[in-house]
Amino acid sequence: MRDYKLVVLGAGGVGKSCLTVQFVQGEYLDTYDPTIEDSYRKTMEIDDKTFDLEILDTAGVAQFTAMRELYIKSGMGFLLVYSVTDRQSLDELMELREQILRIKDSKRVPMVLVGNKADLHHERIISVDEGIEVSSDWGKVPFYETSALLKSNVDEVFIDLVRQIMRAEIESHEAQMNSNAAVGNGVQHGGRVGGGKVNMGLNGAGINHSRSGSSNIDNGADQLTRTPDKKLMLKSPYRTRTKARNAKRKSSCVTL
Repeated sequence: MRDYKLVVLGAGGVGKSCLTVQFVQGEYLDTYDPTIEDSYRKTMEIDDKTFDLEILDTAGVAQFTAMRELYIKSGMGFLLVYSVTDRQSLDELMELREQILRIKDSKRVPMVLVGNKADLHHERIISVDEGIEVSSDWGKVPFYETSALLKSNVDEVFIDLVRQIMRAEIESHEAQMNSNAAVGNGVQHGGRVGGGKVNMGLNGAGINHSRSGSSNIDNGADQLTRTPDKKLMLKSPYRTRTKARNAKRKSSCVTL
């Protein structure tokens, strides 16, 4: 089971609590009681996966603004709700969205734009086309018009938000996997492999391991040779020069 925290934000009186209670409890609140903060839980199955949803119903934008930053920091996805009967409620969402993007430090945050009270046809001020235009300006954020009274599109907005969070988690996981793979490839390519040979640098001496199994160490490094009795002996050009100098000086030093 996956735990997701959803936050419902918007101006006071737009119907945030009505949407939330209708989704969680299947009931319509017919009285307005300004919310400070209410938390609801709902377990549901979406796309054959089970989710435990914590839904935070918040105060209007104008009230308790100091708490808003805490809501945003803790939330995984956001319903931004306005009323189609109140233009100012839509205008306030512009600033609210910018705050979410700033706090989350991302241009892609799971969110849904919700025009509520769509059943109040005679009181409508904001058209459907205006909602679509705002959605487009926000990078084609999913947009729905809802009616908590008629339970129109109520489940859909929450399910859409859950799916966005799920996709964001998958994309984040894939990006991390690709990053780890890139780091692994960088380590592998520290040496060049090709043509049956591995060529790497070691203290300035070139080491060449060929298919025949022979090894050569260049630039004055030690070499293995065989003595007349077929024993392997380490022959060093540096040691040879040392012996020559010692012989000239008739030194009694012992060389290894």
